[in-house]
Amino acid sequence: MSDVILELKDLHTHFFTDGGEVPAVDGVSFKLHKGEVVGIVGESGCGKSVTSLSIMQLVPNPPGKIVRGEINFKDDNLVNFREKRMKQIRGNEIAMIFQEPMTSLNPVYTIGNQLVEAIRMHRKLSKNEARAKAIEMLQLVGIPRSDEVIDEYPHQLSGGMRQRVMIAMAMSCDPEVLIADEPTTALDVTIQAQILDLMRKLNQEQDTAILLITHDLGVVAEMCDRVVVMYSGQVVEEGTVREILKDPKHPYTKGLIRSLPKIHEKEQKLYSIPGTVAKPTMDATGCRFAPRCEFAFDRCFKENPELYQLANERSSRCFLYDNEERGVEEHVQTDSRG
Repeated sequence: MSDVILELKDLHTHFFTDGGEVPAVDGVSFKLHKGEVVGIVGESGCGKSVTSLSIMQLVPNPPGKIVRGEINFKDDNLVNFREKRMKQIRGNEIAMIFQEPMTSLNPVYTIGNQLVEAIRMHRKLSKNEARAKAIEMLQLVGIPRSDEVIDEYPHQLSGGMRQRVMIAMAMSCDPEVLIADEPTTALDVTIQAQILDLMRKLNQEQDTAILLITHDLGVVAEMCDRVVVMYSGQVVEEGTVREILKDPKHPYTKGLIRSLPKIHEKEQKLYSIPGTVAKPTMDATGCRFAPRCEFAFDRCFKENPELYQLANERSSRCFLYDNEERGVEEHVQTDSRG
């Protein structure tokens, strides 16, 4: 777990629109260790998917662009790589499972054509060898009658089957890092469980590091070693799964966990964080979460808090963890327990 395979340092990805410059990813930093599963959580619009697309160098340009920061994969900064070099890395060393398999698979090509193309792009195999490898990968992800499915088109498969095909494609070249962008979205719970079991098996058997992007804290609890919480383009908290779920520090994380239904309570009104995610702007002042935070005080609206280090790889972007505000923190801890 000490070997860092992927590290983001102060990553800024902006979109240049008619309405102005939008810092969708605003100074994001975190590490992914070899064989580790790290979850990135947050509401829609927090910058999770743009962060993953930035790693893969797939942010559409225009209007998007990485304006500064580093994406260090092993000993290389991917930000400096040209498209030709990134094509060698994508799918081979870093693979991605996209959010919606129906739009990620080409509807006019068979499953086999798309799998074989991905395999032959990175492996020196003949068409017959690549086809055999594709069938083997489909079997690995639990697709029945793989030798027939390989000649079918995406529309002939269910959502769960298409997602399995995406996983087979992502894993076909044995990548060292797998980025999964909400891989269980829109799937029924039984298929979700099968997909997560498959990802866990691949992680354990092939020691693949996984960056799992999701808004489902149940998936995080089941799959992840560490968690990065994002809000409005920034990392607001980081820690182990146990630390985040048992002892959340940032008021936003507290709100996310508080909004989870409790199965032992028969009658309850579900909690929801008031307001919506603020759109990132270049001239924003103060804490991004302050307008929705029940513990906000004057300083929160005037200054943007830094990411305070609480322990090794445990941090929170909140003035409550500045030494000057310890009294306020104790008040919040008492309120959250009550």
